[in-house]
Amino acid sequence: MTAAETLSSKEGAKVEHFDVLIVGAGISGIGGAYHLTKQRPGTSFVVLEGLDSFGGTWWMHRYPGIRSDSDLHTFGYRFKPWTGVPIATADEILSYMGEVIEENDLAQYIRYNHRITSAKWSSEKNRWTIEATKKDTGETVHFTAGFLWMCQGYYRHSEGYTPEWPGMEDYQGQIIHPQTWPEDLDYSGKKVVVIGSGATTATLVPAIANDCEHVTVLQRSPTYFIPGRNRNDLAETLRELEVPEEWIHEIVRRQILQQGNVFTKRSFEEPEKVKSELLAGVRAHLPGDFDVETHFTPSYRPWRQRIAFVPDGDLFKGIAAGKASVVTDEIDRFTPAGIRTKSGEELEADIIVTATGFNLCVLGDIAFEIDGQPLDFAQTVGYRGMMFTGVPNMLWVFGYFRASWTLRADLLADFVCRLLAHMEAKGKKRVEVRLRPEDADMELKSWIDPENFNPGYLMRSMHLLPKRGDKPEWQHTQDYWREKDEIPAIDLDGPEFAYAP
Repeated sequence: MTAAETLSSKEGAKVEHFDVLIVGAGISGIGGAYHLTKQRPGTSFVVLEGLDSFGGTWWMHRYPGIRSDSDLHTFGYRFKPWTGVPIATADEILSYMGEVIEENDLAQYIRYNHRITSAKWSSEKNRWTIEATKKDTGETVHFTAGFLWMCQGYYRHSEGYTPEWPGMEDYQGQIIHPQTWPEDLDYSGKKVVVIGSGATTATLVPAIANDCEHVTVLQRSPTYFIPGRNRNDLAETLRELEVPEEWIHEIVRRQILQQGNVFTKRSFEEPEKVKSELLAGVRAHLPGDFDVETHFTPSYRPWRQRIAFVPDGDLFKGIAAGKASVVTDEIDRFTPAGIRTKSGEELEADIIVTATGFNLCVLGDIAFEIDGQPLDFAQTVGYRGMMFTGVPNMLWVFGYFRASWTLRADLLADFVCRLLAHMEAKGKKRVEVRLRPEDADMELKSWIDPENFNPGYLMRSMHLLPKRGDKPEWQHTQDYWREKDEIPAIDLDGPEFAYAP
């Protein structure tokens, strides 16, 4: 089937059918739509998005200063050059994505305000049946699709993660999570405490510090940062030489990927040396007497959690200027006026921002069924972090932790298009991955090795995720340099792939 069809259900409701249904119009979904139009012309597809516009994270998050924490030369798509500064604002990223949609006429495929509630697979019909609610009208609509492409991201948009602390009900000020930042929030002249130490804190604090009376960063433990100029010298040099932007994009991407690969390997092979280099970069932006050992020296080795880039050292400049300060301590309780730490320090605050992470969202919080049985995702085994045993005709996009998300989104888009073409050539309507005979006694472990990467959102939700095996095929690697060669070379007729008419 190469064109959308409108079918009728037994109840008389209209059901639209597509070859492929993409869930989400964020960076992965828009990229998937592009690749389908270029690599699989004639394939009918639709993109269902729960929000009222494209962009995902970059549309949903509205807190001051929101920006990327990785460079746009690699976070941008491989097929569209990024011409701005490496670390971009949400508005700049949305503008870039909007250009992709407009230049490739992708808007016709996207349905906004469609929140998917269930997805049911039928082996008898070899298709998914998707139920969605149109948020603007409350109407329930149905779709069927031969292949489901999950591009919905990995966290719940509706709410961020905020721990429960004693005394929160006593606090007289405002408690805000950055993920649901009020558009009318007035923080000018206010005392603000930001709880957290990650990329959101590093972004938010410099954006509000000059307008607040004072901002205090309250962290239980420090994290690593990479301060540096928001500029790529190689890109600027190539522009001076009037090299075409397409060439610049590819050359700079390769440079950044090579540097990132070297840095990641060093973080495992010589962690103490890398740690010293990172801390030296922080010290260079702070007064000589600042206690870097307490406030910016993590207890874990580099890259065990994500490292955020701090453009032009703006976070540290605010601290050096006295507009922001850092307290490294645990929370004893909230008080009417603010927070009391376990060491007894009282932190007054008109506003408390809980930059404490997000809630992992497994498969978009959609109720899945396989032939009438509810799908327990945690009982599946992941094939290269993209397909799952016992789940036919579905691929999940989950990007890299130590490199830009979009790198993997592009790779997996190629894989989907190749898999669809292979199924068409074989005359098959169904494909799923299965453990091979040699995998029968394979030890199954948590989806990610906590010794390798252990951010809070993963540790809190590991029980919801698929299992991994002890062989490369059954693991979600974080190595782009391996996968850029391995994924295109996957043998689609290998014993792990099972096809049916």
